[in-house]
Amino acid sequence: MSEPSSRVPGDRRPLTGEPLSLDLLNTRWSDEAGAQDLLDSAEGLGVWLRATGLGAEAVADEATLAAVRETRDLLLDLVDTGSETARAGLNRVLAHGAVRQELGPEGPRTRPEVDETAWLPAWLAAADYLRLLTEAPDRVKRCAAHPRCVLHFHDTTKNGTRRWCSMAACGNRAKAARHYERSRGATRPGA
Repeated sequence: MSEPSSRVPGDRRPLTGEPLSLDLLNTRWSDEAGAQDLLDSAEGLGVWLRATGLGAEAVADEATLAAVRETRDLLLDLVDTGSETARAGLNRVLAHGAVRQELGPEGPRTRPEVDETAWLPAWLAAADYLRLLTEAPDRVKRCAAHPRCVLHFHDTTKNGTRRWCSMAACGNRAKAARHYERSRGATRPGA
């Protein structure tokens, strides 16, 4: 698989570069215009595939779009509620593939193998979510800085206390709100 690029044409998402499973969740976001969804079309799927480095491995067609949307919904349910239904659904996604080990020219390597090519991006995102849960489940977070923000992130801070999706968006907003509250409290009579 190729490496994801920093920004591809047509990618309007406010937060990119998260691990694949969270990057998939972040194909939905809210902005001044309201709710947005990059996966509202096969064209948007193509943008996401290129942004994640999967553009050469997967086809942006309706079958892939359906698999990716289904997986995104399951991941969202798992992150937000941990429901048994979502857990069973993610296991069905994972049943579409496996990791094949082989010996390449440079030594041992692994590669994903799926039963239908349309499931490759969805399977990779599901497998990535398992990796995150194995490594540090408490580091998978939903932005808590703004009530309208629906973005998710992998907290890589040393102490694991990050609360916002990005400093550029919600982090600045949260800091400005705290500053406003502090300055407002200092100027109130009797404070």
